[in-house]
Amino acid sequence: MHTLPSALERRIFNKAGYLTGFALGGFFDGILLHQVLQWHHLLSAVDRAPFGDLRMQVLADGLFHAAMYVIALIGIWMMIRSRTWLARNGSGRLLIANALIGFGAWHVVDAVLSHWLTGIHRIRMDSPNPLFWDLLWFAVFGILFIIAGIALRRRAGLTEGRGGTIASILAAITAAGAAASALPPSSADLMPTATVLLRPGASPAQLLAALEQNDARIVWNSARGDVWVFALGKNSNASAFYRHGAIFVSGTLLPAGCASFLSTRRPEGTI
Repeated sequence: MHTLPSALERRIFNKAGYLTGFALGGFFDGILLHQVLQWHHLLSAVDRAPFGDLRMQVLADGLFHAAMYVIALIGIWMMIRSRTWLARNGSGRLLIANALIGFGAWHVVDAVLSHWLTGIHRIRMDSPNPLFWDLLWFAVFGILFIIAGIALRRRAGLTEGRGGTIASILAAITAAGAAASALPPSSADLMPTATVLLRPGASPAQLLAALEQNDARIVWNSARGDVWVFALGKNSNASAFYRHGAIFVSGTLLPAGCASFLSTRRPEGTI
């Protein structure tokens, strides 16, 4: 008769699923978005020398995939170490559930770090509204996969109530990214900014009418007029834009990392 696996083996088994799923998330991103659809490279928004060269962009993608291989190999090694767990009823479902959580975690981490904090790339670099694609990818391949994994863990009957902990950790990562991006610029020469997304049917004229009373000026706007970036003065209140047609307002440094590569799309008359 087989003895029950130790608590250590169980933790290793769980980590194996998380790491394998995380690596699969990276491979999914790299293969589909970098190579098949060619929507972006890892460093697409970094155009200073030598990264503007396509060969350097491809090299960065290759190093990224190599890192995912290392993470996948660590996950497989952990799975082999905890292989006695595979004989337990429901363990296969638990492994898949953990992999789903890891897969979703990759997209959460990628969105927070790569899209919104460092701004090294966006999901669709050629889109006039990159925030839409970032949020869509974040929700579908990040949040939904994590929720599916947590639900499957509970159905597996082998959990210890850690699903909520996992969700809390990932929520904290996302909140930390949002908080960090909301910090004021480190340079005294830069003004704080607000990224404003208009709700459907709202008129840009309604939003622009609020500029003078809100002590703000235009930095950038999308070609369709649904996304705006404003530099805020000392007396500005970013939340006031909600009263003038905004559905989302972020007091953030996002434009420095994500709107700069769209500067060629600025309509005439913007600053």
